[in-house]
Amino acid sequence: MLFLKIISPERNVFQGEVESVLVPGEVGEFEILKNHAPIISTLVEGRVVYSVESKKKTLHILGGFVEVKKNEVYLCVEM
Repeated sequence: MLFLKIISPERNVFQGEVESVLVPGEVGEFEILKNHAPIISTLVEGRVVYSVESKKKTLHILGGFVEVKKNEVYLCVEM
């Protein structure tokens, strides 16, 4: 499992355990799974898809940043 926290300037969007996270990187979408290598990346406009208890949730973003370390994923996004 991964711990995911999504924040925007306006509010905390989501915080909790997820199975995976798909984000829109500058060179295309990429998926973050358990034990992903540490990374910091900018995000472009697109969709963030995360799985909670095998149910996919989708969020449209205008851009932002993602940081992954030790099975923790932090998204700071504009919506």
